[in-house]
This record gives sequence, structure tokens and C-alpha cells, in this order.
Amino acid sequence: MTAGAAAGLLVLLLLAVVVRLPWAGDLGMHAATIERLRHDLTDPGNPLVAADTPSPYYSPWTLLLGCVARLTGLSVFVVLRIGALAGLALLVTGAGRYARTLSAHRAAPALAVLSLLLLWGTAPFAWSGFLGLNSLALTVSYPSVFALGLAFHFWAWLTRALRGAAGWGAWAGLGALWGVILLCHQFTGVVASLGGLAVILAARPARHRWTRWVLGAGAGLLVLWLWPYYDFFALLGAGAELEHVHRPLYRDLPARFWLVLLGMAALVPRWRRDHRDPLVLFFALGALVFAAGGLTGHYSWGRVLPAALIPAQLAAALAPVEAPRRLRAGWAVLLAAALAVGAWTQAGTAGYVVPRDALPEAVAAKYRQPWTGYGWITPWVRHGDVVMARTFPARQIPAYGAYTVAPGYPDVFLPDEEARQEAVRRYFAPGTAAGERRAILREYGVRWVVDRGAGPPGAGLREVARGPGGQVLYEVG
Repeated sequence: MTAGAAAGLLVLLLLAVVVRLPWAGDLGMHAATIERLRHDLTDPGNPLVAADTPSPYYSPWTLLLGCVARLTGLSVFVVLRIGALAGLALLVTGAGRYARTLSAHRAAPALAVLSLLLLWGTAPFAWSGFLGLNSLALTVSYPSVFALGLAFHFWAWLTRALRGAAGWGAWAGLGALWGVILLCHQFTGVVASLGGLAVILAARPARHRWTRWVLGAGAGLLVLWLWPYYDFFALLGAGAELEHVHRPLYRDLPARFWLVLLGMAALVPRWRRDHRDPLVLFFALGALVFAAGGLTGHYSWGRVLPAALIPAQLAAALAPVEAPRRLRAGWAVLLAAALAVGAWTQAGTAGYVVPRDALPEAVAAKYRQPWTGYGWITPWVRHGDVVMARTFPARQIPAYGAYTVAPGYPDVFLPDEEARQEAVRRYFAPGTAAGERRAILREYGVRWVVDRGAGPPGAGLREVARGPGGQVLYEVG
């Protein structure tokens, strides 16, 4: 099977996954963001709780999707599928364009896509901004995929601008694109920035063109400053609230990423040929920031890891077509073996398209059931209603238009987040008095309670419906 055919099959698999749109992770957050924008484009408020606060999830991409939802009347999940298709198209075409700036070989784009999707490790890993096949299947509708697609196009455009005589307009456009990437997904924006810096350092541009670089940087900063939905620069001091969430990024690194060692080996001859090779510089910058985050306890810096993985994966992809002729066959065998191991590790992704009972037993064992969702509450719970729920359902309920008392995700712009989390904890605590529970419900304007169990967690509640897994919807009297 040729590289092009294999890459095409993986893309077709992801297209089929988009139809299923398995629910896991942050899907509810992004759905809630689009739902708020559908109802109010200018002042949507907090996407998760009934509070008038800004949110970094209101990005140019989610604003566009919110406009689509508002104009067409399509459900938020249909709009997410449209966004997933656009993001996947940007990612595949962007990876191909950037690969062509690194190699003129016709197989380079397909090999790049294969390596980005399969060259990871033997412990499946899923996180937004990470391009493993299994991870991408669960995050394909996220803004991170759209932002990564833009990042690949940004690197390709920047490379060509530095090689040619790009005018002032091109540099202003590059700067604006950089700003949009940062607004759409801040962590991917950092990856895009490191990749762009590597491209500039590798190009050895003439110093007399520095004014054009200043113009591009200024255009990007202007986009960030003018964005009305949240203060981008306020996020620079928000890392402390996110460190515990990102600590797992520094665990089990060998099992998750050991196949990338092939790419690191491929970077060595590239460095020997040219100490300022763009992939070598990109990898060095990403690895340096990632290591600094682990050593200093800034675990949110771990989100920059794709800045080390992507160049290594691309180096491995290009080695069979760019290495000295006598070594190409060896590199091809190594890459094919590594890709086969990666494909087998992530074979469970097929479960999002094929019914689990139709999969071979060994493949079905790798499949992870997606979340069920809370669509069962929608016949009663209306847009804008407040629901008392624990953390896990709070990550899904806002996708259907309701609010929760406490956000299911950290919110750096919500000043009373800790008080809200404490209120939820007190409400569901076994020893809390009925009067205190009623006071909490009144304080936050709660109309509904969702909990698991045989009886209502306090007086004044009426059971309305039962959902999957023993979940119960109660109406507040």
C-alpha cells in the first residue's frame, strides 16, 4: 500500500468519526460556547455558569461557528461537525503544504500525515492539541485542531515569504494570522510561535528586512489587543490555576511517545548537514520549553510538547525520501515498522465508526466507550436554567443550553469560582442540613438538580426523569 493510499484511509476514518462525533473531554465546553453565541453574539456571558464574565473560549473560530448556528438554525452538534470538517481539511492541507517546503518529493505530504497521526507510542494518549489518531478522533471538532491547521499553513506561508520577496501586505497578513491562531487556542498559538521562530532563524533573513518583521508582529499584537471577547494578555498570569490539570502531561512519557525516538534519530543527520535546519531548531525550542516546565513546576508549559513532537515526526517522515540514497531503504523499513506499531496501538479508533461487537476482539479491547451525554434532560431543562450537578455532569449539561452552579472546567476569569465549587461540595455532602441545601439553591437560582442515587439529596425536590447510569433529574419546588 502506498503512503498516499494509507494516509487517505486514515483521513476517511476521521471523516467517518466526524459523523459519529464521540463525546469526551472538552466537547461540552465548546458546544456550550457556540450555544451562548447563538443566542447573543455581542454579550454571551460565561459559557458554563450564569455570570457576566469573559471567556477565552470566545475565539474567532467559535464566533464564526456561533454565527453559522444563529443564521442556519442548525443544532450545535451539527455545527460542531461542520467545524470538524473544516478543521480536518485545514490540518491535512496545512501539513501537506508545510511538508512541501521541507521536501520536493511527491510522497512527502502523505508521509507527513502518516507520521503525525501514528508516530507516538504504545500507550494511547488523548489531549487537545496532540495529533495522534486516537486523540484527533476525540478532539477533531475542537478549536485546537482548527488552530493547528492554521499553524501549518502559517509555517508554510512564512517559509515562502522568507525565501521570496514578500511585500508589506504579506507580512501584515502573516502577523494577523499569528494573532488569530493565538486567540483560537492559546497553547497551540505558543506552538505556532515556536515553529515560526524556528523558520525565521533557519532562513537567515537579511537584517535590512527587520521592519517587515516588526510590521507582522505589530499586526498580530493589534489583533490580540482589539479582540473584544476577552483580554488575551490577562491570560499570561493565569498559569498557576492550571498547573494541577496539566501535571499528567509529564507522566508516562516513554510509553506514550517512544516511537518519536525514530524522529529524534532522523534529526541528527539533519543537524549535521545544517545546524540551523528548521526542524532541528523547532524541536530544540519545544523540548527546551517543555523541560523547563517540568523542572520549575509550570506544568501548563507541557502543552508545548507538540512543538517537540511535530518536528521529530516530520523528520522521520522525510528521512526515507531525503536521506542519502544508500540509507533510504533502511529508513523506509524503520518508518514502516514504527507506523505499523503506532497503527496497531491506536486501532481502537475504529470503534468510533464500527460497532464494537463487529470488531476483532483484540481491536475491541483497545476501544474506549465515549461519554453518553445529557440530552435526556432537554425535554424539561430549558436554555438558561441553572442546574445543580457534580463536576462530571457539569462538563456536559451546558452544551444543551443550561447553566451549572460551578463550572466543570477551571475558569481564570470567574472571580467566585472557588465559592461556587465549595457550594456544590456542601450541597452534595451527606451531612449538610436540608435548610443549608435550600439556601444554596436559592442563592444560585437553581431550578434543577442532577444526581446519581435512589432518593433526592434534600427536601423540596421532585423527581422528573431518570437517565443512563442511574442519573436522576429533580425539579426544585
